[in-house]
Amino acid sequence: MKPAQILEKTYLPIRDYALIGDMNSAALVSSHGSVDWCCFPRFDSPAVFCRILDRTKGGFFSLAPRDKYHASRAYEKDTNVLITNFAGDSGRLKLTDFMVVDGAGHGKESPHTLLRLVEGIEGTVSLEANFFPTLDFARGQTRITHGEGSILASNGKESLVLFFPPGLKMSGEALCRGGMEVRPGERHWFRLVYFKEPDPNLSKARGDAEADLRETLHYWKNWTGQCIYSGAHAELVHRSALALKLLIYEPAGSLVAAPTTSLPEEIGGVRNWDYRFSWVRDSTLTLSALMTLGYEEEARDYFRWIEKLHDKADVQILYNIDGSTHAPEVTLDHLEGYRGSRPVRTGNSAANQIQIDRHGHILNAAYYCYRKIRSPDASLWALMSGLADEICGCWQEPDHGIWEVRTEPRHFVYSKLMCWVGLDRAIKLAKEAGLQGNTDRWKKNCAEIRETILERGFNRKRKAFTQELDGDALDASALLIPLVDFLPFDDPRVISTREAIEKNLVSHGLVYRYLSEDGLPGSEGTFLICTFWLIANLAGQGRLDEAKKIFEHLAGFANDVGLLPEEMNPGTGEFLGNFPQGFSHLALVRTARALSMREKGQHAAAADFVKEGSV
Repeated sequence: MKPAQILEKTYLPIRDYALIGDMNSAALVSSHGSVDWCCFPRFDSPAVFCRILDRTKGGFFSLAPRDKYHASRAYEKDTNVLITNFAGDSGRLKLTDFMVVDGAGHGKESPHTLLRLVEGIEGTVSLEANFFPTLDFARGQTRITHGEGSILASNGKESLVLFFPPGLKMSGEALCRGGMEVRPGERHWFRLVYFKEPDPNLSKARGDAEADLRETLHYWKNWTGQCIYSGAHAELVHRSALALKLLIYEPAGSLVAAPTTSLPEEIGGVRNWDYRFSWVRDSTLTLSALMTLGYEEEARDYFRWIEKLHDKADVQILYNIDGSTHAPEVTLDHLEGYRGSRPVRTGNSAANQIQIDRHGHILNAAYYCYRKIRSPDASLWALMSGLADEICGCWQEPDHGIWEVRTEPRHFVYSKLMCWVGLDRAIKLAKEAGLQGNTDRWKKNCAEIRETILERGFNRKRKAFTQELDGDALDASALLIPLVDFLPFDDPRVISTREAIEKNLVSHGLVYRYLSEDGLPGSEGTFLICTFWLIANLAGQGRLDEAKKIFEHLAGFANDVGLLPEEMNPGTGEFLGNFPQGFSHLALVRTARALSMREKGQHAAAADFVKEGSV
């Protein structure tokens, strides 16, 4: 196939993409060697390439053989350096893609750099290069200036510079094209550098590509080498950990839920959201997963970030990655959206919602951190005990829940459950660490929440915990009840809830979040983290063979480089939603570890492990 001709007319499946990044920003690279999504200098910056959201207007940067080829790819072992191998009638090429990371784990602060290495392996292959930058989501004109071995792209506010190898000729006023012959043993570097100014000093940007590659490989291999997991599915677990690490904004210690915006939950639908923000819920669950693998520094950095933010205001639902809270939702009407899925959005109005579960997630993670690392110091405990006090004052309020429904606030069982978790962990933390707090008040409210959930959250007719108090609609978040130690796995109500969800919310072995009204038109796919919750329930109830079978089924949907989406069409396996999704990978990590422990006969330890971290 000829990607330069074909890819301008069609959208690739979401599963076709791989992620590279430097813990500042990230890019999606297709199996055809095309960078179709990239934001500089941060995850939440406007995209400089966004062809994944508009095949015509969105920019891209592709390197691939000119003639027909077969592509295969994998990450360099234990790294986030992507290797794509092209094989055709004329020979073979190897493409290496990565963002530069220095030895301390930082993306090069100035400038931010994406490197691409083309190597001739066999025969003489004609390489085609296409460079079409569209700064600021293609909202204005990107001007191109050709130099000696370089192209400068600028919109008057910021710029990209592409340095290309000698022997390659590039021409064009918007879409720049070029070609060259690549022979065995040759190594040709392409260096893409971002500048915050429109007229940069190019001498600062050339660098030493070979040294950058060595340093980046060394960093990733050293980081992966700290992982303590060696059980079943170790390769998938390590890949999930590496993917989660790429979602951390290293300068602040915050985490994004996913590195993309507006990849749809329904093709052609309106459920298209910007996930390039740090949700308290997603972040604490991710850190709990990483801590189980031996990564503790990331948790320390995150709590320092949260502590600093809470000095200024109450804990919010989500933050910009720098800690600011202004995230207005804007539609980019000039972009058609992935496969016509409009609108394309930046910002997220969920920031304005009421979600009372957020305190529980922080306290749960703090308790787990205490058990794994250290007791909280005075300032951190002041934050934690304050959050417990806040739960006592808000748990009876309605909210928008874990799924951020766009209806009026309701009394979601999950939200009450996480309020109970927060108080339960605060009480335990105070007792075990010898800390002072309003424990009598916490115990009183904790008992009241428990009674409310048991009396009003369990529908005796449906024999299941429901989505809302006094309701009858099912919600997969009820599968968390035994995982957070609210009730034991073998409680009849837990078992019958799992059975009701299997009967009503499962399709082709995958679990929907819910099928009830949520204030939006259209539908969505099955939600991967919910399927992992089902697996954990089955394992906790002694049905290990069933749990392993579903895990194998779900793990089999990972793409060729081991990445998972947010959602999936259960019938076709098509990836849906923003990609790759932190929720999915953190759940894979914890579930694989729990299954591995149970398979070794460590039943008590595995049950305790599943409960900690609430996944």
